[in-house]
Amino acid sequence: MTSELKKWAYGLTFMVLGSVVIIGTLLMINRLAKGPEAQELARQTSFQVERKPEPPPKRVVKRERPEPKRSRDINPPMVNLDTSLSGIDMGIPGVNAEDLGSLRDALLGDTQDVVMTDDSVDQPPRPTRQTPLPYPSSARKQGVEGYVVLSLLISAAGEIEKVQVLEASPAGLFEQTAIEGVQNWQFEPARYQGRNVRVWARQRIRFDLS
Repeated sequence: MTSELKKWAYGLTFMVLGSVVIIGTLLMINRLAKGPEAQELARQTSFQVERKPEPPPKRVVKRERPEPKRSRDINPPMVNLDTSLSGIDMGIPGVNAEDLGSLRDALLGDTQDVVMTDDSVDQPPRPTRQTPLPYPSSARKQGVEGYVVLSLLISAAGEIEKVQVLEASPAGLFEQTAIEGVQNWQFEPARYQGRNVRVWARQRIRFDLS
């Protein structure tokens, strides 16, 4: 019994010593691993964050706007425009209607040579004789209807002096018939300021099969 107890005590002692040796070896290895390189790495990676102090708030200075100077109300002197001209000789001779007519004829000449438009005269020309126009055979065969707008130069005697085509529909079908047909028309001349005048007048001619 005593020999077994001694064996057990020796075994326990060896186990404790072995554990101490192993732990010491591990501590030594750990210290060697944390040598100068590890310390240098720890020194390089260490940093400190510095907080910059916040700047003081800016003071806003309000500038007061100067009040605009009020202009003084100045009443300008009133000018009396109600001045009578009676009794003052202006040195202008009197002018009557006959003198104005003579002056107009001297400046414009004979109104029979002036060509006006039907909307600028006192009385536009009025047709007194209008012969019917023949229907073009080509248009009749095709069953086509249309119209022509002419500009007529009517003399101071009421006769046709010139004809111009302003518009035609359809084009190239009724124009010639319309121009030839109005050559024999007669008009009451246009009048301006009591005289017969030459005038351009618009005339629309319709061609219908009915």
